[in-house]
Amino acid sequence: MIAVDSSTLIAYLAGDSGQDVQILDRALFQNEVALPPVVVTEVLSATAASAQLAPLIDNLPRLEITEGYWERAARLRRDILTRRLKAGVADALICQSCLDHGLPLLTRDRDFRHFVWHGGLVLAPAE
Repeated sequence: MIAVDSSTLIAYLAGDSGQDVQILDRALFQNEVALPPVVVTEVLSATAASAQLAPLIDNLPRLEITEGYWERAARLRRDILTRRLKAGVADALICQSCLDHGLPLLTRDRDFRHFVWHGGLVLAPAE
């Protein structure tokens, strides 16, 4: 099972190419994909065709928000920011969802590198 970030999901839905899109295609076929809740919000609000995408997004499992999630995400983001590194709120929330569920994140967004180096996030391997 892998969690998928908005950057890869939007690229996949747009028909883009890339190794992450290929990995996502295989994972979708094998029912091995889950969405952090923030990704659902990002995808459905960033895409002009969001009404058409809603059924697809609705059929993918979501990572549940667990007790203490907001506080853990705040501490994680604060730890990255105190190092004077970029740590967006949405990225911190996505990262915390992955950490809480022990899932690697499939993304093409390099902003997650700080969460890997300093937060324990694991990225889905590029095969």
